[in-house]
Amino acid sequence: MTIAENLTLVRNKIAAARARSGHAAPAVKLLAVSKTHPIEKIAEAYAAGQRCFGENRVQELTLKIAALPELEWHLIGHLQTNKVKYIIGKTALIHSLDSLDLAIELEKRGAALDVVSRVLVQLNIAEEDTKSGLHTEELADFLDALSACPHVRAAGLMTIGPFTGDREEIRRVFAELRRLRDREREKGRPYCRLEELSMGMSGDYEIAVEEGSSIVRVGSDIFGARIYPQNSRK
Repeated sequence: MTIAENLTLVRNKIAAARARSGHAAPAVKLLAVSKTHPIEKIAEAYAAGQRCFGENRVQELTLKIAALPELEWHLIGHLQTNKVKYIIGKTALIHSLDSLDLAIELEKRGAALDVVSRVLVQLNIAEEDTKSGLHTEELADFLDALSACPHVRAAGLMTIGPFTGDREEIRRVFAELRRLRDREREKGRPYCRLEELSMGMSGDYEIAVEEGSSIVRVGSDIFGARIYPQNSRK
């Protein structure tokens, strides 16, 4: 299938999941994860109507922003504090705020450039050692601490579903992120709108949409399998 056909199929599945859900977000943004894929494939997706793209690594993201600045770019991978200077002011959304050190660096760089960074706070609800993110019990205090960072705005929460074939366990994790978002949003922090839930990837985005995801991060179902250069790290 072509990229255009894949996009149509994914969009149709998102619409069907929203229709059968009692928790569906008012709208769901499809984020095409273009990690390792060349500019030509991104341009093909753009020609098919896709406008929002996500990258995992800062270096690859900055190269693609330079080539296609008219697109909406999101950073979805882990962000090191020493890489903030390369992307500050260049992304629509950073999906992976997972520490106060990172928030402080975003604040420092944002204040210098008069830039407010929209971010999602990443949680490791499944408590898997291979994943980044706050533990659920840390969330409330973390959001309170963001009041000291006026150039950082928490637009919502993000999580990665557990690596399991148990669909009900995946659903539990996504439902828990929605519950946490709803709980914290009721506190009315002016710097934490928390309107977004970023959850769901190629293997589980339909469950995520059913549980209220407003952003799904889909790569292989759009672009096909990633091809890594020989001897590169994944």
